[in-house]
Amino acid sequence: MKKTIGWIVGIVLGLLIVVFATQMLFSELGSETVELHTLDDTGQSHTTRLWIVDHEGTPYVRAGMASSGWLLRALSNNSVEMTRHGVTGSYTFEHREQMRDTVNQLLLEKYTWGFRYISFTMQNADSAIPVALIEN
Repeated sequence: MKKTIGWIVGIVLGLLIVVFATQMLFSELGSETVELHTLDDTGQSHTTRLWIVDHEGTPYVRAGMASSGWLLRALSNNSVEMTRHGVTGSYTFEHREQMRDTVNQLLLEKYTWGFRYISFTMQNADSAIPVALIEN
């Protein structure tokens, strides 16, 4: 009985590791990612790698949930730094909920099966938070 429970726990943990590892792999493999630099309450810098799309000259990133650490840090400062193609710039941070469907569609077109996989495993396409980055 203990062996069976051990096997079940091992299989469940193994599956969780596979899901998280493939999410990380699919989010980086053959796709453009940017580094978003945010500061926490103590002034410590945090770097998060995110997918990015452009719509009408404005870059957009997307938070999968409102509790995302990078989103909360960015909200507290209302500004971020972003490194894209090796160039770092300062940006004002702007929620644009009305752009959710557009940003999701652009992400799907740009990141194809990787976006589908992450959307399927995270179940967040309808609640994702699109963020416009306005260059300072």
